[in-house]
Amino acid sequence: MKKQSNKLARSLLVGVATLTLAGCQTASNEGKESAAQDPNEAETTQVRVEVTSDITEAVEKVEGAVVSVINMQQQNTEGFNGLFGTTESAQEDDQLQTAGEGSGVIYKTEGDSSYVVTNNHVIEGSDAIEVLMKNGTKVEAELVGSDSWTDLAVLKISSENVTTVAEFGDSDLLNVGEPAIAIGSPLGTNYASSVTSGIISAKNRSVPADIDGDGAADWEMTAIQTDAAINPGNSGGALVNIAGQVIGINSMKISSDTVEGMGFAIPSNDVVEIIAELEANGEVVRPVLGISLLDLSQISEQQQSAVLELPDEVNSGVVVAQVEAGSAAEQGGLEQYDVIVGFNGEEITDTIELRQAIYSTDVGQEVEIEVYRGGELVTVNVTMTSSDDMM
Repeated sequence: MKKQSNKLARSLLVGVATLTLAGCQTASNEGKESAAQDPNEAETTQVRVEVTSDITEAVEKVEGAVVSVINMQQQNTEGFNGLFGTTESAQEDDQLQTAGEGSGVIYKTEGDSSYVVTNNHVIEGSDAIEVLMKNGTKVEAELVGSDSWTDLAVLKISSENVTTVAEFGDSDLLNVGEPAIAIGSPLGTNYASSVTSGIISAKNRSVPADIDGDGAADWEMTAIQTDAAINPGNSGGALVNIAGQVIGINSMKISSDTVEGMGFAIPSNDVVEIIAELEANGEVVRPVLGISLLDLSQISEQQQSAVLELPDEVNSGVVVAQVEAGSAAEQGGLEQYDVIVGFNGEEITDTIELRQAIYSTDVGQEVEIEVYRGGELVTVNVTMTSSDDMM
């Protein structure tokens, strides 16, 4: 078996010796060494092949800024501490275990600190966060801020080991079909700095997202679609254009036996806007109505008629299930069982559309809300407030 393997290796080297790529590499025979030749075997040589391309140059420019992000959480070790007689400090260290791993991108350095953008779901629930640098150095990270609705988070680390800072490109200028490169840590730190390539498959895709984990979509994320391979652990990593600029933060993929090559990234223009607010406030301050919502489609026809008193032609909208005390909704005159069908001039058919309409307004802005109440279409004027204003 060993002799057969050697023959196979020799035959493979023949193919390597004759490899040429037109226009994208230079090959050098410097230092070529001839192997001992058997008259009954093909000649084998060792050739150093230097390959460069637009993709390799783009990767070299940004890969040092792509890191692994490790979510550390407390583990319940009750019953073991007394058995082994460990000290309290040792117990605390031992209880922190890796709960999940993802990726991140270093995008800014200020003084002794550098900033990393990643996905909110990568660091969610963490008791501590570690960052694994490109060179293998592991450093502690501080959570600056996070936002579940856009699935983004900002971390701060020491700049001591930072050698590369990524540059954001303009995601609005992307063209469908142009090259796209994904860099991250698929399946965790064992495969850190993995690179895959593909194209931009689509721009401005609306992708349903389950924010609260109840199995139902309650938000639609606007994303870049790519066929560059994105796997668990790539979340928070970079989607890069051919110039080596970050044009998206990889966030999700469609996982199915019948689906291949459908990954999604948060556009860089959205990322830049959100991380600036996270740096400034630790959160994204959004206006709120102060109501609990139900899609009209979740209400039986009998209740739509008997309780909501809706006309037969109304078959979509959002039901106000409850109004919070002191909220913008209460102050503006919204009532329980109102059915919202319009918000600030936009038609509303479900809760996702209503949330998106609300988050597109500003705190302090007055909006017109159209509702069906007791079978009649009425307009309510509401001045938007933030959640802090309700406290």
